[in-house]
Amino acid sequence: MVLDIYSFYNKMEQNNIMLSFKGDITSDLLSSILQIMEAKMENLEEEPKVKKKVYNVLVECLQNLYHHMDELAPNQEDKVRSAIFMIGKIDGQYNIITGNYIKNENISNLKKILEDINELNKEELKEYYKEVLNNGEMSAKGGGGLGMIDIARKTGGKLNFYFTPIDDKYSFFSLNINISQ
Repeated sequence: MVLDIYSFYNKMEQNNIMLSFKGDITSDLLSSILQIMEAKMENLEEEPKVKKKVYNVLVECLQNLYHHMDELAPNQEDKVRSAIFMIGKIDGQYNIITGNYIKNENISNLKKILEDINELNKEELKEYYKEVLNNGEMSAKGGGGLGMIDIARKTGGKLNFYFTPIDDKYSFFSLNINISQ
C-alpha cells in the first residue's frame, strides 16, 4: 500500500490543522496534548478570553473522548481505545473535531442527549446544567452529559455530531465543535 502523505499534509494545511492525533487515548497522552495546545495557544496573538475558551472546550472534548468512548470487542484489539482528534482554525473560527467508536446500543441515548442540548438557548442551558448537576443522575461512565452541556454553553453554538455505521455492533461517533471569536 502506498500512502500519499503529501495529500494528507495538503488537506491539513488547507484546513489549518494545528494538531491532530489518531490512536490509543491514555491519560498521559491527554496531558501531553493539553500541554502542547497550551503552548500553541500562548504563541497565538489571540485575546486571553478566546484562548481560555478554546482551551476549556478542548479539555472537555478530550475528557469526553477518554471517559466515554466504548471499547471494542477483543477481536478488534487494534482499535480497542482508538480515537481521532484534531484542532484547527479557519476564517477566525477554531474547530475541534473528535471521533471514536461507539456501540450501536448506546447511540440512541447519546443522540437524545445531544439533540436535547441543541434545542436549548443560553439561559436554558445554564438551568439544565444546574439541574443535571443537582439531580445526581449520572451515566454508567459518570458525568450525566455535563461535559456536552458545558461545551454548548461555552461555545454558544450547536453540537455538530454524526454516527457512521461500521457494522452490526459498532458505529463511529464524530463531534465537530466550532468556537467563534
